[in-house]
Amino acid sequence: MDKALNADLERPAQADTAAMDWQPSPSPSVWRKRLDLFGGEKSRVTSIVRYDAKSAFPEHAHPEGEEILVLKGIFSDEHGDYPAGTYLLNPPGFRHAPHSHKGCIIFVKLRQYGGERRQHIVIETGKTKWQPGPVPGIDILSLYRHNAHPETMDLIHLSAGAALPRQAYPGGVEIYVSKGGFKFDGKEFKEGCWLRIPGGGEFGARAAKPCTLYRKCGHLKTAVI
Repeated sequence: MDKALNADLERPAQADTAAMDWQPSPSPSVWRKRLDLFGGEKSRVTSIVRYDAKSAFPEHAHPEGEEILVLKGIFSDEHGDYPAGTYLLNPPGFRHAPHSHKGCIIFVKLRQYGGERRQHIVIETGKTKWQPGPVPGIDILSLYRHNAHPETMDLIHLSAGAALPRQAYPGGVEIYVSKGGFKFDGKEFKEGCWLRIPGGGEFGARAAKPCTLYRKCGHLKTAVI
């Protein structure tokens, strides 16, 4: 039976996915590493998912939406093929049958985007223009913002030696290291590391070498369970 994992959004959480073992999913050729989980198989969850070559999931719906960042390989469904670096936001009610011909690894968040006026978003981040960040050596690519919803998502690239200024996040912040690594509060977070800081907490990062971070904020004001 599934158990809650890092389910109290008012507490900080972190994980090094490189040190975690792959766990089975309902498909024998799809594997996962869960980072947070709020109930059973069809509940809210954040995870790293690996599709073996020629693997597939049956068609299914996403009643509260789905967010995907393709980390390695090519992720596919009947709507298209999405190479590494592609970001997708599938809104509530979206249906698809995901698969991968040669295999892939993706960062996935399920059942976290309820509400109306969500759009289907596909961004090939390697082909999109990034914007200068708050200080030299930092570039930012906005992935999602909508006036009707509290959360924002973006990618942040830090050049070697760059520092993302420390700041408070009233609605919390979640970070996943897709490339490289950084230091925060004296601790090193390498590629594959994930951390979640609850509402009111602070975050900043300094990179010794180039790194890319996924950042989501504004979504951790209250606990789910």
